[in-house]
Formats: sequence, structure tokens, C-alpha cells
Amino acid sequence: MGYLTLQKSQKFLASSRQVHKTAAHVVARRAPEETVTSSFASFIHAVRPEHLSKTVCHRSKRMILDSLGVGLVGSTTPVFDIALQYCRLYSSVAVSSVYGKPGVKLSPTLAAFTNGVATHSMDFDDTWHPATHPSGAVLPALLAASQMLPPSAKPNGMDFLLAFNVGLEVQGRLMHFSTEAHNIPKRFHPPSVVGTMGSAAATAKLLSLSMAQCTHALGIAASLAGAPMANAATQAKPLHIGNATRLGFEAALLAARGMEANPFILDDIPGCSGFSAFYTTYHPKPLSTPSDRHEFLLEKQDIAFKRFPAHLGMHWVADAALSVRNLFINYAGSFSPSLIRTIVLKIPVSKYINRPFPSSEHQARHSFQFNACTALLDGEVGLSSFMESSIHRPELRELLDKVVVEHPEDNVANFDKMYGEVALLLHSGDVLTGKCDTFYGHWRKPLSKESLLKKFRSNASHVLPEEKVETIITMVDDLENLSDSSQLACSL
Repeated sequence: MGYLTLQKSQKFLASSRQVHKTAAHVVARRAPEETVTSSFASFIHAVRPEHLSKTVCHRSKRMILDSLGVGLVGSTTPVFDIALQYCRLYSSVAVSSVYGKPGVKLSPTLAAFTNGVATHSMDFDDTWHPATHPSGAVLPALLAASQMLPPSAKPNGMDFLLAFNVGLEVQGRLMHFSTEAHNIPKRFHPPSVVGTMGSAAATAKLLSLSMAQCTHALGIAASLAGAPMANAATQAKPLHIGNATRLGFEAALLAARGMEANPFILDDIPGCSGFSAFYTTYHPKPLSTPSDRHEFLLEKQDIAFKRFPAHLGMHWVADAALSVRNLFINYAGSFSPSLIRTIVLKIPVSKYINRPFPSSEHQARHSFQFNACTALLDGEVGLSSFMESSIHRPELRELLDKVVVEHPEDNVANFDKMYGEVALLLHSGDVLTGKCDTFYGHWRKPLSKESLLKKFRSNASHVLPEEKVETIITMVDDLENLSDSSQLACSL
């Protein structure tokens, strides 16, 4: 979409939103001939704010707050600077805010891209099961879109919250269509696949696209999705989130302007792959409409929030390492690495996060060995753990040299079933063991309100003054009553 015609597009989208806001809210029960794809489009178009339960609203607002904080601290990273410099090459109508840069505006889709990169720049963003990072692929697009629309068509906070949950729901449903998706990925990075679809669905909802336009938005998004896992642990990985949120946004804008795509994109049609191209197993099911008493996936399963900026799997080994470290201090009086002969890590098989000697911050964020040894050495893992000076410490290297990895058969590469175990084999012959089945922050053991607020304040305060930090907290907490959701984007 060319942004030299942005004002015309704003008027078009505004009229589209107004027409569909005044449409009847009664949704017909699914016709027998309805396809999987049309059922998704029907859900996106038909779902209303009253279908969000208190639990879903509460959990999704926690996700929004955490994602904003992660994006704000992510705006301090080198990879964010590269993305921002790239986006500023383009001459366009700059109306959308950039995380942590109050004086900078970009065109809506480039702002979404840049903020998506910020969100995943430290691998600090939320994680769901099946494995994906749902918020970062959706929230930046909605923030940018809310600022794109003219004053007469600004979505309110409840519109925003509903669109956000539509984006989450589409991602979650698509992930459940594949048994392959339930395990730690090997081929495609999940948010680059389902995140693009979620962004398209969320933006289509915020812009009040018709059911036919929602269908085409999903089809267009499928042609823009996908990134290989080989770029994990590199500066290219944050681009996966940036592209997901930007390209899904663009898919919705293209559909709004009349572009069409395959109306069966989510269906499993033999001999002609649609969305099934991304998975070796794919068994899609229709998505029930709200009249069928739809229950959001977020109602059934909470989200995982990270306490430190690294791949989710690292949180199991870090907590196991902290546990055995306490045992060691009780045993020896202090942590003395010279007493340790071998460090045994019992972890699931996952090649891209089994990195014995990481040499960069992004490799370190994806290394079981590094995070276990950092927790042992320092008694914590935090932002500073991934600085160059921390990664290349001689004392850390000495611990890494002692690590041996084992892969027990019962430790599967699945975020709902895996565990982390760290055993210290001492020169004395004694063995100390720490094990973690569920780390603090996992959906089975959610962060408390106090812990989540502490994380947000710590992250946001890197780039915003205290009064702005507190304003954002208040705004998100009362999001459903916000008259103009673009105020949230403007506060960043």
C-alpha cells in the first residue's frame, strides 16, 4: 500500500468501520457448506466485546502490559537501531509511534515492523503453548493502526482489546491443527507463520473489514508468512516478529482495498497446499462462531511471562541451577567452582538451544549451558548477563568446560512437558541435584501482579520517565474504558 494515498485509505477504512459497527450483531449458525477458512473469517467478523470473559480480559491486559515493557527495553538494542535506520530511509506519511522514541514517527506498517523487532530483540516476550510468541506479532500492528485511522473512526479501548484477542485466538487455533506444532520447532519459527495470520486477523477486526475481506486477509497473509529456524540465535530472528506484525497488517490493508486470495487457504485440500505447507501434520477444524458459545483459548490456558531475556527453555535450567546452587552453598558455605568436577544438564533434545560455548548475546540467549552456568555463578540471570563482558568471563568459561549434556527419554522438547535438571558432581564424590518441572512465570505458575508490574517498570524505565511509566500502567489496567485507543500508542 502506498502511503502517499494514506488519507484516502483512512477515509475508506473509516467508512468501512462505521458500516460494520452499525450492522446487526445477530450471527447465523454456521451453514453446512461452510469451510474452515470461512469459519475463521466469520469468527473474526462476528465476534463482539461481550464475548470476552473477565478472565480473558484480565489475562490479555497482562500480556499487553508485558509486551509494551519488553518492546520499550528492546528499543535500546543494536538490532532495533538497525531496523529503525532502515525504516527511516523511506519517505512516507509518518503518523505512528515508535517504542522508546517519543520524537520519531513512521508510516503505520514500518512502525509495526520496528516495534515488532524491538519486542523480540532480547527474546524477552511472552510464550504460549503450542510454542509461539503471540503478543509481539499482534500488538505493534494494532498500535500503529489505531494511530492511522482519522479522529472520527478511532477505535476505543474495548475495540482494541477485542482485536488483540482475535489475533491471539487465530494463532492458537492454527497451532492446534498440527501435532508437530506442540513441540519445540525445528523448521519454521512459529510466530513468523501463525503470527502473521494473527496480525492479519487482529487488524482486520480493528478496521471492521467485511467477512469476505477477512477471508482474503488470511489468504494474503499466508503468502507473506514463514521464516526458517536456522536464523535463531542471530540478529535476524527479531525480524521474524517484525515481519509477522507488519505483513499481517499489510495483508489486512490490501484486503480492505479489494485484493483477493484463495478462499480455502486454511482448508486441507489434497494436492494443493495452503496453510498446510508449513506443517508436516495438519488437521484443520472449523472455528465456532460466538453464537455457538465460543470459549477463547486464553480462557483455558494462561501465558508464560519470562523473568529474564532468553529463550523460554532457559528458564527451566536456570531455576534448576539456582536450586542446586543453594544446596551447594549450604554444603560448602559458599559457591566454590573449584570443588565441582562435572556439571550434568538433563535437557530435552533441541539442537538450536544446545550451544556449549556461545560467543554472542543472541547465542547466549539460546544456550542451555550458558544460562545454567550463569545462574550457578551469579545466583541470577538478568539483562546484564548477556553483555559482552559477562559472556566472555574466564570464570564462566571454566564452568562451561565442565558441562556434560544428557537427554533423558522422558524429557521431551515440549513447553508443557519438559523439565530441567542440573547435577553437580563434586571432587569429593558427592552429588548435588536441582530440578525444575515448572518455572516461576510458566502458565502453570503465573507471575503475580506484583512481579509483572516490577518487570514492566524495570523495562519501561530504561527509556521513559516514571510518570509516563505509571500512566501506561493505568491506561492498560483500564483499557476497556479508554475512549480512544490511539492514546496508548501516543504514550510510548
